[in-house]
Amino acid sequence: QVQLVESGGGLVQPGGSLRLSCTVSGSIYSVDAMDWYRQAPGNQRELVARITSSSLTHYLDSVKGRFTISRDNAKNTAYLQMTNLKPEDTAVYYCHVPALTSTAGGRISYEYDIWGQGTQVTVSS
Repeated sequence: QVQLVESGGGLVQPGGSLRLSCTVSGSIYSVDAMDWYRQAPGNQRELVARITSSSLTHYLDSVKGRFTISRDNAKNTAYLQMTNLKPEDTAVYYCHVPALTSTAGGRISYEYDIWGQGTQVTVSS
């Protein structure tokens, strides 16, 4: 069973930093893009950052210059380094994989639209 396991959330003061991690567990052959979304209370879920399989990146305008997404393909893990955090960054952060190739059961299969359980990030003094 493919799962996304997130870690690294917590409480931080404004101006502080946090690093989120997302690991794809299971019998994985390859992972397409890896995304970080966030959702604050009363708001829609929004795409914060994306990194493709070839490490091209895309960022939400409000986090450009403060957040950095990266990945370690050997570990099937994506990271979101967040610096100069602001109270408006407070949200539940979700890891998302649009598509991947699995080798579970000794055969090739494809899975789509996989979400992690979310990790809370709170920026407050």
